[in-house]
Amino acid sequence: MGLEVVVAPNSMKGEEYLQNYPKARAEDVLWAFENKDIKAIIANIGGNDSERVLPYLKADVIKNNPKIFIGYSDVMNLHLFCYKAGLSTFYGHNLLPTLAETPNFHPYSRYWFERVLFSNRPIGKINPAETFSCDENNYFDKSYAKTYHKETGYLLIQGSGKVQGRLLGGHTGIKSFPGLMVDDFAEKILFIEDIPEFFSPKHLADFADWLGNIGALQKLKGILIGKLCEYKSFDAH
Repeated sequence: MGLEVVVAPNSMKGEEYLQNYPKARAEDVLWAFENKDIKAIIANIGGNDSERVLPYLKADVIKNNPKIFIGYSDVMNLHLFCYKAGLSTFYGHNLLPTLAETPNFHPYSRYWFERVLFSNRPIGKINPAETFSCDENNYFDKSYAKTYHKETGYLLIQGSGKVQGRLLGGHTGIKSFPGLMVDDFAEKILFIEDIPEFFSPKHLADFADWLGNIGALQKLKGILIGKLCEYKSFDAH
């Protein structure tokens, strides 16, 4: 794809260091936004503690240095911080779970990565992938390949007609993001993904209850729910 990889100053200092010093991780984010030679920021991987980085971020730095920011899962907190700072971001591929997948970058993921970031054409209609896998990556075996299964397409759970709105979302932990107000959901299409343990029927029901209790459900234009990452139907949900 012709990308030149630049490693952030603190990113290779080890898991223990980065766990103990969330400020260093925030410094990497701000460094990348301020660095004029950096055209895009791609998160390495998700996790479960990006909220510890938030107190050290600076909204004015992000607002005054807009650029491509991409990642998913726990990276949601950084997306929402960017959103509150006035920057639209790309909720998508992380470096390790997607771009570095063995034995190669999945064709569907690669197509949309290049289409969105390397083309001036309108994105247009997004068709579902033809195949999917719930297997975990194995970064220690370069010959490892996931098992893929035929995709059945989108499932309409409720509603009819067409709606339009700006996308806002992440995983179900969005309800814990500090500073997110009910008006942030107004006229939006909410998208939600999560790992199986937080995507059970009860978890989704509780999440829907939360949306209703704060008044967001009444303001949303629509809701998109991601793949369950389990080999079972959506009937129970």
